[in-house]
Amino acid sequence: MAVAYKVLKIDELARVSAMGGIEHYYRHTIMTKGGTVLTVDIDAKDFSAEAAAPILTKRATDADKILSL
Repeated sequence: MAVAYKVLKIDELARVSAMGGIEHYYRHTIMTKGGTVLTVDIDAKDFSAEAAAPILTKRATDADKILSL
């Protein structure tokens, strides 16, 4: 199976949550097979190769489908 995206950069970020605490997340900058560059935010709990891959694949696939319209 061909890879739908290439990860260009990952940034670790923090923000104030709606409940008043601090939450950490990771911003992935990816390039799709079609050449679209986009960012995808992933919660810290999903920051593993196994959890992030389906999220990034879906976003890349959706972006390339929109690009082909």
